[in-house]
Amino acid sequence: MRTPRRAPRSDALENRARIIEAAQAAFTGDPSASLQAIAKAACVGQGTMYRHFPDREALLLAVYRDELEALVAAAPLLLHEYGPLEALRRWFERLAADGRVAGGASLAVDAATRIGRPHPPIVAALDLLLRAGKEAGQVRPDAEAEEVLSLGSCLWRTDGWSTDGTTPCPERGTRMLSVIIEGLRAEARH
Repeated sequence: MRTPRRAPRSDALENRARIIEAAQAAFTGDPSASLQAIAKAACVGQGTMYRHFPDREALLLAVYRDELEALVAAAPLLLHEYGPLEALRRWFERLAADGRVAGGASLAVDAATRIGRPHPPIVAALDLLLRAGKEAGQVRPDAEAEEVLSLGSCLWRTDGWSTDGTTPCPERGTRMLSVIIEGLRAEARH
């Protein structure tokens, strides 16, 4: 017989909320803020921090949950409105714009992708876009969501400057996305 699971204590819920709030403020000011600094700002010990969030990626996913959910929800909406390749382009544009402006969802996706644990709902949303493209004969059949997500992560790392870092170049990310989309085209394989 299973024992019923207890609801979290109110102090645990309050601690979690404080950690998320402190992390959101910290990541807005410095995307590389340490977990130790966040725990201190939330007035919790490191043990409490790690009980709620075993690693940085888990904390980022919690902080940017709403943005991630909106990105996941955007995939079928974009497919309804646009063809598969255009929907894919717009989905990546949305994710990249989020990263260039505030970090947001792209910060969480990037962190999870770097450690080889991409956020499953994001991978599923991208897979939906890629499958639609494959079924329409527009996307190469060997395109895999996790690989494309990893490749696309360059888009939100683009800082809008030329490669020498001295000249503003806002179209750099657009050009990079065009290269990715062109590389995913079914014809590009030949």
